[in-house]
Amino acid sequence: MREGIELFNEQKYWECHESLEHIWLEDRTDNARYIYWAVIQVAAACIHYRDGKITGATGMIAKAKEKFRKIHELHVLTPVVDKLHWKSLEELVMKVPATEARLEDFKELFDFRFPSY
Repeated sequence: MREGIELFNEQKYWECHESLEHIWLEDRTDNARYIYWAVIQVAAACIHYRDGKITGATGMIAKAKEKFRKIHELHVLTPVVDKLHWKSLEELVMKVPATEARLEDFKELFDFRFPSY
């Protein structure tokens, strides 16, 4: 996870996706995979934002919102996840409008960085 977080913070979103994907795919019975999956989808939304592709960014953020809801439903959050400022990330994700989003709506999310650990 550490490598994925560092890559995210460096705005190397594709590399972050690649780094976390093997963990996400590793154990499909572990609900913690939704944490990785959410970060992967936020990273993908940031790629689309950077490329000026509002449709792709909006689609990925909608999928990420589903993962955040699932994380709460399954009670996946732990003190380790809280150290990542997870609630701040979630607030920024949920803040992006579901309809008629504009690229500007992704700016704060794009500027988000996880704390170092």
